[in-house]
Amino acid sequence: MVILLLPLLPLANLVWLGVSNDLGTDPAKFIVDEMGTWGINFLWITLAITPARQALGWSWALKFRRMMGLYALFYAILHLLAFCTFLIGWRSDLFFRELTERPYIIVGALALLILIPMGITSTKSMMRRLGKRWKSLHRWIYPASLLVMLHFIWQIRASFYEQLIYGLILAVLLGYRLYLKYQR
Repeated sequence: MVILLLPLLPLANLVWLGVSNDLGTDPAKFIVDEMGTWGINFLWITLAITPARQALGWSWALKFRRMMGLYALFYAILHLLAFCTFLIGWRSDLFFRELTERPYIIVGALALLILIPMGITSTKSMMRRLGKRWKSLHRWIYPASLLVMLHFIWQIRASFYEQLIYGLILAVLLGYRLYLKYQR
């Protein structure tokens, strides 16, 4: 039960920071960035579970992979909602202008559009209903993760250190899978 609720701590912390008026000089940007960061964190955790199971023998982690993927989607949706609420004020004209003029928003939206069907089809009944197509659909996590990384990189304003760390982690996670694929 604790592991089910642990991923809500970043959201609880954000609420606490808001209540204590400690969101920094630009609270809107802080909230949007924080939700996006946790979306990426949980997406990377989801991707890390299979290598952790195979390389470290952590078979217990496999039962949490779906939940971590759903938390990644949850925080990605909160990221979008925070963007719409705090940065563009739910103005559809601004939303469509941002969507068409800013490449990082386009790739972020594409990544979210990929993650949504994966979240919807993550139930056991959908797994049964889709059969082998379920696995094919859920392999879209790889292009989605690349789009998320591109979304993150294209927002670099000054330091690229954080994006470099996330990129290296993703390269290891995807590289491990490619290595295994070509070993077979």
